[in-house]
Amino acid sequence: MTMLSAIITLLLVMDPLGNVPSFLAVLRDIPRERRRVIILRESLIAFGILLLFLAVGPGLMSVLRLEEPSLSIAGGIILFLIAIKMIFPTGTSMFSDLPAGEPLVVPLATPLIAGPSAMATVLLMVTREPERFVEWTIAITVSCAITAAVLLLCNPLHRLLGERGLLAVQRLMGMLLTTIAVQMFLTGVRDFLAAS
Repeated sequence: MTMLSAIITLLLVMDPLGNVPSFLAVLRDIPRERRRVIILRESLIAFGILLLFLAVGPGLMSVLRLEEPSLSIAGGIILFLIAIKMIFPTGTSMFSDLPAGEPLVVPLATPLIAGPSAMATVLLMVTREPERFVEWTIAITVSCAITAAVLLLCNPLHRLLGERGLLAVQRLMGMLLTTIAVQMFLTGVRDFLAAS
């Protein structure tokens, strides 16, 4: 995996354009001038979570006695399920039972930005090629910066693309993500069979 493909994969799993409606729904009762601060804070928290997974990934894998093929297969399945949800979204909202007031960590930083699929992707990158730690750090930094920039523009993007436009982009990203998920799964199966 090149650094560019790592950035693209992380952007697909973090899905900033697909998250615009969710961010608008969560922040609807927050004053407009405060929203930017919250988006920046939550983006930084998500960035920290992904860096933490990058740093402790190999050690965590060792403690749990997990091998790379199992992580690749599990990551592929998680990505595939996320992609299916992006292509065929359900009408149910995850924000109906949130407490009133300003969100902190949940649901914006995680699971919307740094969700299970992003964490699994970071773990997979660092366990496959731990010697490229600096490159993976750059990839996470760039993808988080792009995600934060897109989310800071959520109001103009929503006005420009509308609900249908955002949904179309989300479905397109879901289609791309299914391909990555299947490849990740097949790579895990191939590595498992080769090791057997």
